[in-house]
Amino acid sequence: MQRPLAGLTARNLVTELTAGVTLLAIAIPLNIGYAQIAGLPPTAGLYALIVPTVVYALVVSSRQVVASPDAAAAALVASSVGGLAAAGSASYATLALAQAIICGVMFTLLSVFKLGFLANFLSKPILIGFVGGLALDIMVSQIAKMLGVKIDSGDEFVDKVVGLVTGIGTTNPWSVCISVVSVAILLVGRRLVGSVPWALVVLVLTTVVVVMTGLDQRGVDVLGEVPAGAPALTWPVIDWAMWLALIPSAMALTLVTTAEGLLVSRSYSERHRYPFHANRDLLAFGLSNVAAGAQGSFAVGSSTSRTAAMDQAGSRTQLPSLVLAAGTLMLLLFGTALLSDIPSPAIGAVVGVAILPLLGVREFRDLWRKDRFEFAIGASCFLVTLLAGAIPGILVAFVLALVNMARRAANPAIDVLAAGGDPQESLLSDAPEGTMTAPGVLVIRLAAPLFFANGAVFAGAVKRAVTAASDPVTHVVIDMEAVTDVDVTGAEAFESLMEWLDDEGVLLAFSRMRPQARQRLVQLGLLEEQPVFATNRAAIAALAPRQS
Repeated sequence: MQRPLAGLTARNLVTELTAGVTLLAIAIPLNIGYAQIAGLPPTAGLYALIVPTVVYALVVSSRQVVASPDAAAAALVASSVGGLAAAGSASYATLALAQAIICGVMFTLLSVFKLGFLANFLSKPILIGFVGGLALDIMVSQIAKMLGVKIDSGDEFVDKVVGLVTGIGTTNPWSVCISVVSVAILLVGRRLVGSVPWALVVLVLTTVVVVMTGLDQRGVDVLGEVPAGAPALTWPVIDWAMWLALIPSAMALTLVTTAEGLLVSRSYSERHRYPFHANRDLLAFGLSNVAAGAQGSFAVGSSTSRTAAMDQAGSRTQLPSLVLAAGTLMLLLFGTALLSDIPSPAIGAVVGVAILPLLGVREFRDLWRKDRFEFAIGASCFLVTLLAGAIPGILVAFVLALVNMARRAANPAIDVLAAGGDPQESLLSDAPEGTMTAPGVLVIRLAAPLFFANGAVFAGAVKRAVTAASDPVTHVVIDMEAVTDVDVTGAEAFESLMEWLDDEGVLLAFSRMRPQARQRLVQLGLLEEQPVFATNRAAIAALAPRQS
């Protein structure tokens, strides 16, 4: 089992601690905003950075993914709980806590039943499209902050864009100045001295400027006052009818977090080549969500933007999350006044620059060059996630994954050699090295299980090979080495092929059939007696008619 804080060494300790301070500066104002989106007090967002973050960091397999409420989860909380209680009321907050606990139970069940393998169905194009759609949605909100334009970050993407465009006339010039300078420092500074925590530098400098010049009085948005106080252990007390009413929305939140969290975790593990264990990550989400609901917060997922910021800061462990938890606790106890003057345009610049790589521009360009169908899959997932939301994006991602898998399975490699050894190039791929043939004999190899998606394809390929052969075919030998299984639909197609060969006067034999495959063919009624097996060149030659 992977130890907590895997990857942490004496050499990267300073980098990890510095990244933790940067994460602290980024996450605190963002979580306040996400709590507001969810219809909860700012402290609900800050509480999520303490106990839930510690639990997640110590359990999760990912060395980089940052756990926190995000915009999508906050919007789902608002839309679901808002239909059951009035936003801002005590019952509303209680329902949000209960919802987080239900999510935690669902995550834990997914982990216990080892359903993390579902993430393996999401190919790289789907991963690129899904994460890119989420990143662009976040980017619009950050651009609005940078311009000083007021939009509702809980809206759908199109509504955000409309709000941004129609609000251009309200752009605050001082906000634009802060944003331009912040972006310049982040981009140029990172290129010149990558080891410096430029995000932290930006936030400190811009806060000092706002305090010294009074720009908050000139329209520059700042965080404002945040109530002090540490989180306390609690438990939502509601009747069973309300618990049941929260299940559908909790399922949606679980689905969103599973897809986003596992995709992001898998993405970074592949990029930096460290282990990824989906079921362990699901358990981490489960425990952290139960912790969130038990200490005054709301549903916790993975943060794409903050994970990207930590990656750019050079972090490769979960130590920044622990620094974040400790720092947040200290701020809640002693220093909430320090948060009030952080300018929102600077926060938008930091997050916007951090998520630029997640837009996947370079990856989409590579997909376009390498495989147009894979590009179409990624683009479809990107557009659905962006325009319809995370849940439809997840559903489309799974459907596209199955379609892509079925498309490839429906066109398996089928090697065919004609009588005398001439390849049937117009039909199929080159024959494998070592395949032996004789006059009147076709040797055919199916390099896949025979099932509903390729049964008719295989049967059609064999028929075309027989009819297209230059010399009359008297025997067909099917190499069964790669056929590991046969389903009912594949068996029906195979039975139809056997009848067609019999009508054509062509004898059928098998080579290198696996015992399990033969047992399956007998079970499906395709073999009643011991079949004729051809295992070498002499056996194949014996099947062919003697030449006079």
